[in-house]
Amino acid sequence: MLHPPCHRSLFASALKAKCSKPSLQACYATVRGRDPYPDAGDDHNPSDNDFILSILRANPSLRDTRSYLASFGPRPKPQASPISFPTPTTAPTPTTSPIETNPESIPIALEHPKPSPIVASILDPVVRRTALVKMQGPFSEVQLDSIARGMVYLEKLGLVSVIVVENDESIRGDQDDRSAIVEDTMRVVSALEKRGARARPVLGAVVRLGPKPDEDESLGLTPPEAHTFPSDLVGIRSALRSGEIPVIPPFALDSFCRSVRIDSNDVIGALARGMAEAGISSHQATEDAPIDPSEVDLTPLRLMIINREGGVPSYARSGYPHLLINLASEYEFIHDTFQDSWRQTHRTALSNLSLARTCLAYMPPTSSAVMVSHRSQSSLIGNLITNKPAVSSSLPHALLQGNRKLTPHTPTLLRKGLPIRVIRTLDQIDRPKLNALLEQSFGRTLEEDAFYARLEKHLDFVVVAGDYVGAAIVTNEPAPGSELPISYLDKFAVLPSHQGDGTVDFLWVALHDESYGLGHPFSVNPNGGKQGQGNGRDLVWRSRGNNPVNKWYFERSSGHMRMGDWVLFWCDAEKRLKIEEGRRGSQGLSYIESWETGRLSSWTNVVTKIPSSWKNNDAQNSQQI
Repeated sequence: MLHPPCHRSLFASALKAKCSKPSLQACYATVRGRDPYPDAGDDHNPSDNDFILSILRANPSLRDTRSYLASFGPRPKPQASPISFPTPTTAPTPTTSPIETNPESIPIALEHPKPSPIVASILDPVVRRTALVKMQGPFSEVQLDSIARGMVYLEKLGLVSVIVVENDESIRGDQDDRSAIVEDTMRVVSALEKRGARARPVLGAVVRLGPKPDEDESLGLTPPEAHTFPSDLVGIRSALRSGEIPVIPPFALDSFCRSVRIDSNDVIGALARGMAEAGISSHQATEDAPIDPSEVDLTPLRLMIINREGGVPSYARSGYPHLLINLASEYEFIHDTFQDSWRQTHRTALSNLSLARTCLAYMPPTSSAVMVSHRSQSSLIGNLITNKPAVSSSLPHALLQGNRKLTPHTPTLLRKGLPIRVIRTLDQIDRPKLNALLEQSFGRTLEEDAFYARLEKHLDFVVVAGDYVGAAIVTNEPAPGSELPISYLDKFAVLPSHQGDGTVDFLWVALHDESYGLGHPFSVNPNGGKQGQGNGRDLVWRSRGNNPVNKWYFERSSGHMRMGDWVLFWCDAEKRLKIEEGRRGSQGLSYIESWETGRLSSWTNVVTKIPSSWKNNDAQNSQQI
């Protein structure tokens, strides 16, 4: 269920888009369940209901809603300074009757009443942002209609699409390829308008062939084979200001100023850079000016690749799509594990992967890209509101395989991401950076000497994300009566500034691959650790009972047990369970296996004796691991 604040915030955004008719009474009546315009046509209300249901299916958390409103919600208006009148030094001579000078007789109309918060929310415009959309056809009329409906829903939520049309079956250089792509462009415009949107075909070239003269190669990637200048974006900006969705064919100006068709990826890459630069300069120029509702920030927040193939197939999911891709650490690995058979079924997956990498390098850090089949266009709303994959990649693998939502058409979310590495010795740890990460994440002061003295004796490994923006510390705790130590998750921390950008999932997946997921083929990931070689062990950790993160832990753990003010969590070694399940065949696993007898009491005795890592009894108030 949604939190009540999420309902109010997102329904307010839906109402703003829904109330296209001028009467607030009409909006209120519609929410109450009756149609104030019974003759408006049968295609109006079903569409609106579908729109609201799409928001509900996204199931955003409170953090997701706050993040969405930070980008699309109404901006706070500067408060006007109160007007002060000079106080007279002497009382004025009365020239009117006493009743006219009586303060109680001042007309109350001079006091400006404050509008209702609900009315103000409805009247306040949604801040509009842009998304770059690659519409990779050919699509049938029914498929186009479905995609257009998704674009209209996104526009209602404040995300305006800048669409670049592509046709995989149209060969560049053919005699009729230009007229064919123009026809496809007009089909997209027509589909959008049938769905009630206003669209404008921008048939002139908006990019120029060749790299930009001041091309910066410091990004470490191949720049797009086209570029754009601010003057080239006039048509796009004009369409957006007029409330229209620009639809663009993949044309570019060559050195002879001729309009030629090029690869749509080069057009989108050039637009990603050009629009981001134009958005930054526009923001700097109008930073202190009030927001004009007709103005749209050109900086793209999303890259959406809508095709017939779906996402990037994964070796770890039997060819089903990757759920979340960390481009910084997985880009080369995905190329290396891409099977030959997929080159026929997903011919453009790798080129689209490269496109996402290029565009996200220019887009804001919070931006993401999504590759989605035309069959899953409704998932775009969930991606916009939550900025997360349709199914979390850090969920247990068995749960993912059995989840009905995981299909060949499940979208792939791509983020610029961070490099992930595994450290196994204490002298490789950057202590100042790790200290800063832990203290900022937990809001406590670390007892450094005692903490590192314990790690010197018990450290197993540390998974580090980026430049210490996240870390998972695992220790080996001696278990009485057992030769194998307990694998204990001592700390799991992510900087507040990186919570919600995918770092948590990237970090947990790497933790899985190095601990309880070892031994499975799908644990062979590029994190510099054991590369899936070895036998996994049960992973144990504890968390305060009132820790708001516990819901997240419940979903990823095999089980939990209450220990007073604490909760003990654990993840079973997956390879051992798989072997036992195969050995028993149709009998399945028993309620308690032989190796599970007595382990909870053993874990409890060891875990409860692990000393605090914080100064001044800060651990008593800590809500984290």
